[in-house]
Amino acid sequence: MTIQFTQPQETAAKALIKLSLEEDLNQIGDLTCQALINESDQAEIQIVARQTGILAGAPIASLVFSELDSPVHCSHHLSDGDTLQPGSIIATYSGPLASILIGERTILNFMTHLSGVASLTAKYVEAIQGTNATILDTRKTLPGWRVLEKYAVTAGGGTNHRMGLYDGVLIKDNHLAAWASRNSEPSIAAAIRHARESVPDGKNIEVEVDRLDQLADALQATPEIVLLDNMSPELLRQAIQMRNQQSPSTLLEASGGITLESIRSIADTGVERISIGAITHSAIALDLGFDWKRRT
Repeated sequence: MTIQFTQPQETAAKALIKLSLEEDLNQIGDLTCQALINESDQAEIQIVARQTGILAGAPIASLVFSELDSPVHCSHHLSDGDTLQPGSIIATYSGPLASILIGERTILNFMTHLSGVASLTAKYVEAIQGTNATILDTRKTLPGWRVLEKYAVTAGGGTNHRMGLYDGVLIKDNHLAAWASRNSEPSIAAAIRHARESVPDGKNIEVEVDRLDQLADALQATPEIVLLDNMSPELLRQAIQMRNQQSPSTLLEASGGITLESIRSIADTGVERISIGAITHSAIALDLGFDWKRRT
């Protein structure tokens, strides 16, 4: 599966690249390059994978060199979503040596992190092959990085949950506690009905529960999605039976403490959705290298 940046993703990347280069150069520049590299020096380097994984962030280098206003030529051999093996050549860059060295760390910071997110996502996706479940991300993202991290999730074969608080309703325990404290009808179903009357048409209503009695309450209002928090596989099976009887159109989403070791047993229960914060907040950077090829 090959994907590319959309305009919002490119805009997010440019803002983060600008900040990253400002952190590195601080209106002074690269003192090492100023000391050792001539302005006329030209070179060619390659980005090479050091381990198996999924590529994400390939467009970053071109955006970095554009921000540096440098005529570095970028030749991409692989695209986001492609599988990497140790030794896979991702891209070749040729042009002013100083610009290549200045951009190196920024490029690798982006690509190793995003490829790590994509690679971890792909492991979860592979673990549930043959089931009815879909892997989703969460809002557990680094501040400022959400658009790019969620892009990396899709590169790994996952699906994006809501992007933020603005594009979907998710009624969680604290919302329900606040609702119950000021309403004569404190049921979960009543909260769902009230939300449906208040939000724009076309927005899904999702509610989080952690007990079967709460699920039974919620299903009375036919929410589009119910998030089943930290339920065991046995409880999930009971939840599916209850849903099938009371509100067949409602999708069920498992979440909470799910690992690569446990996800198959979760998916085998029949839930349609599994959301995992770890694919963004705990992804380990994929090892990629900037390999010197030659001076040109």
